[in-house]
Amino acid sequence: MNFPAAAVARRLPNLFDLVAGLCIFAALIALAGAARGALAPLGALDATPISLDPWALPGYAGRTTLRMFAALFCSLVFTFVVATWAAKSRHAGLVLLPVLDVLQAVPILGFLSFTVVFFTGLFPGQVLGAELAAIFAIFTSQAWNMTFSLHQSLTTVPADLAEAARSYRLTAWQRFWRLEVPFATPGLVWNMMMSMSGGWFFVVASEAVTVGSESWKLPGVGSYVATALEQRDIGAVLWAIGAMLAVIVAYDQLLFRPLVAWSAKFRFEQTAGDQPEDPWMLRLLRRTRLLRRGTDALGRGLGAVGRLRLAADRASASSGRPSRIRDALFGILLAIAIGAALWQVATFAAASLTLADIGEAMLLGCYTLARVVVLMALATLVWVPVGVWIGLRPRWARRFLPIAQFLAAFPANLFFPVFVVLIVRTGANPEIWLSPLMILGAQWYILFNVIVGASAFPGNLREAARSFRVGGWLWWRRIMLPGVFPYYVTGAIAAAGGAWNAAIVAEVAAWGDQRLVAHGLGAYIAVASEEGRTAHVLLGVAVMCAFVAVLNRLLWTPLQDYASRRLTLG
Repeated sequence: MNFPAAAVARRLPNLFDLVAGLCIFAALIALAGAARGALAPLGALDATPISLDPWALPGYAGRTTLRMFAALFCSLVFTFVVATWAAKSRHAGLVLLPVLDVLQAVPILGFLSFTVVFFTGLFPGQVLGAELAAIFAIFTSQAWNMTFSLHQSLTTVPADLAEAARSYRLTAWQRFWRLEVPFATPGLVWNMMMSMSGGWFFVVASEAVTVGSESWKLPGVGSYVATALEQRDIGAVLWAIGAMLAVIVAYDQLLFRPLVAWSAKFRFEQTAGDQPEDPWMLRLLRRTRLLRRGTDALGRGLGAVGRLRLAADRASASSGRPSRIRDALFGILLAIAIGAALWQVATFAAASLTLADIGEAMLLGCYTLARVVVLMALATLVWVPVGVWIGLRPRWARRFLPIAQFLAAFPANLFFPVFVVLIVRTGANPEIWLSPLMILGAQWYILFNVIVGASAFPGNLREAARSFRVGGWLWWRRIMLPGVFPYYVTGAIAAAGGAWNAAIVAEVAAWGDQRLVAHGLGAYIAVASEEGRTAHVLLGVAVMCAFVAVLNRLLWTPLQDYASRRLTLG
């Protein structure tokens, strides 16, 4: 007689539902407050200057976090559209991948120099225009490595899994959602975490912007840091570091830990006893009743969408002529668009630039290229072995996760006081000792992707190597390095682009009235942007794009082709 009552009780909301509902309600209130602030007049930013009072930091941290998650959502949409297009169409991939590689190296100020006018023109006199410009700037520091990660996964799906999908006659839509996206999920989740950290790395440049006559400071941690550096307030800098750490730990525990645990079930293969323990947040969510029923219903709905037969399978599809025609039209239209853009840029720049300016930019590009090459080699030697060691030990990976996120999120600007003071007092050469600032944020792309590759390495191959007593350098050369190489290439491409991007904040360091400038393309763009010389900013960005495009053609494209041809499992 008690069974119906117990069944009814199990369907009613419990205490955990109440807590979850309160958290969701608080998040909605914060979102509404941020939206109300975005609709305020632009003059309100000048009327309420950034306060260095530590009690203002929680509100600033909330605003910054909302901008970063808005940019992360846009990055995720961009990733699924562009990465899938590049992976499914060979002709599109030949164009899109080099373009993405160039775009990820364009400094944030290179984008802001032009997007500021665009977004403020869309919403004249409103804070919303400045907010959208800041979100777009953060997007440019998040989207590229996620796109490369998904593309790498889509092009390296194990052959036996692809054959099974063909045997079950899955359509292209079903194959994408039932096979390819699950296979790509672990790497994509790790790169989402890296993207959040990348957003923190450039948060100062995105929230405190000066482009010619346009200048503003949006309420946020980045503007707080910029103000503290201007006033040489080391106490405020330390408070900002504490706020960053608190926010990173919070979203790591509330969001990314559960996502990593959930994505572990999509690993290509797992050995017995290798299942990680569920994080506390995921266990609490599973103890809710109402919220769990809602998420289960959402999951069933998304699963049903993934099972729809929206397109014919490849075996019964018509000839590839329509696809080739589409690719040809795409190439023609893209060539016309690029040609028109280059003509406009050349016409604009010709009125303000000379051959001496172009030669100076090329020479400075060589300085920055040398720094990128040396720093990438050092980062590879250090972080590939560390990433393999962590990736093969899930328990250590869970412990290291929040530490890596915090270190990757640490803006280079926060190291300015240390570097400037040490260089000035010791008489060190800024051309050399400002260089490490370039790799501070970029190196973690290598580490995160190598960790993903090592954790996804099939357990049966590891067991076979152990059985045959393969060890030492032979184990690295024949087993582990080939296994993580596709993931390393993905991380190295993002790291190289991040290093070029970081040059703009690394080659010019200031602490109060002390200012150090290293010769390089990043410093060239930063100084030109501060002085409002738009043509020189454009020249610096164009030269940087040319260097990255050549490096992509000579190095990264051959390595990607080799990884997809020779080092795909299955």
